Amino acid sequence: MESKLEKIVALAKRRGFVYPGSDIYGGLAGTWDYGPLGVALKNNIKNLWWRMFVDSRDDMYGMDAAILMNPKAWEASGHVAGFADPLGEKMFNTMFRTNVGAGEEAQTTYLRPETAGGIFVNFKNVVDSFHPKLPFGIAQIGKAFRNEIAPRDFLFRTREFEQMEIEWFTRESEWEKWFDFWRERMREWVVEIGLEKSHVHETEVPEKDRAHYSRRTIDFDYDFPFGRGELYGLAYRGDFDLSAHAKASGAELSVLDETDERVVPHVVEPSFGVDRTVLAVLDSAYAEDEMGGEKRIFLRLNPAIAPVKAAVFPLVSNKEPIVAKAREIYSSLKPLVPSIQFDDIGNIGKRYRRQDEIGTPACITVDYQTLEDDTVTVRDRDSGKQERVAAKELDIHLTIG
Repeated sequence: MESKLEKIVALAKRRGFVYPGSDIYGGLAGTWDYGPLGVALKNNIKNLWWRMFVDSRDDMYGMDAAILMNPKAWEASGHVAGFADPLGEKMFNTMFRTNVGAGEEAQTTYLRPETAGGIFVNFKNVVDSFHPKLPFGIAQIGKAFRNEIAPRDFLFRTREFEQMEIEWFTRESEWEKWFDFWRERMREWVVEIGLEKSHVHETEVPEKDRAHYSRRTIDFDYDFPFGRGELYGLAYRGDFDLSAHAKASGAELSVLDETDERVVPHVVEPSFGVDRTVLAVLDSAYAEDEMGGEKRIFLRLNPAIAPVKAAVFPLVSNKEPIVAKAREIYSSLKPLVPSIQFDDIGNIGKRYRRQDEIGTPACITVDYQTLEDDTVTVRDRDSGKQERVAAKELDIHLTIG
């Protein structure tokens, strides 16, 4: 019997969410390519995260650091010496090595294994540019790379992935307050993107299993189809990173507190994996039922992150007045709902099934009655129920996020 994960992988490829990397050449383990709908879903997730954690706050600063960094930064952070997985009797460093420059002058560096490093080395730049007062945060969305020994489970463990991370700088005396604060915000995020709450579990990570820099970590685990695995992490990093970079670089990585004393801030880090979020969202949204005597597969995606918000159909594609009216309605909604589709391929039943599979919340059908009274039918994805709505009121009726 086909497993749920196999069903999700098949749907993702069939409908243009995610393709195997280098597919026509037999693939490359641990790599996946996002198709048109996958890009839209991923961008909607990232944009929602940015609005919630950055744009809505006055104490958060966004940035996008370079993937390649001076290798001394990774030496200072402990990654060169300690970022390893067991492989037989020896330890295998999972950072990808690369060369900057050519010939004998080439310098060995690494593809970053996490986005946090770029935030810490830019701490001084942000402080000098904006003079923020504690507490404040720096947020970043970007790619990271790890040479995983055994990539597996679709988007869960890959060699190239994307992170959404915050480094929250605070006084040592207040780290517990802010740890609890960001824990609550992460819980709110889980609800915001429509994950099944019963599938999300918070796990206190014991000291022996924590990263070398962490003094406390909570994992937000998710019940994936293949078993429970880490989705997000919340870590208290102390002052390890800024102190290590200050010592290695000689830069002043402190701020003035309210008493005009220089302090090295402590750090609370909420970390979110983009690709694992996509996988969890697809898993939570995947559903099967029976409608009209036929088996149906559909995605119950939160409208805020659905790659297609609505679709407009002409009931038939060979009647010019109906097609023209459908195009007119589509064109009027496009400026208001950029991710709207016009679909006239196949019969109406096949169009409904196709839109259900990609998670489109609402389908708008233009028919013969539309030509008489300017009303259309709006079909709800989850229930399949249809109601008649005035075309001019569609922008109000469509609650699509």
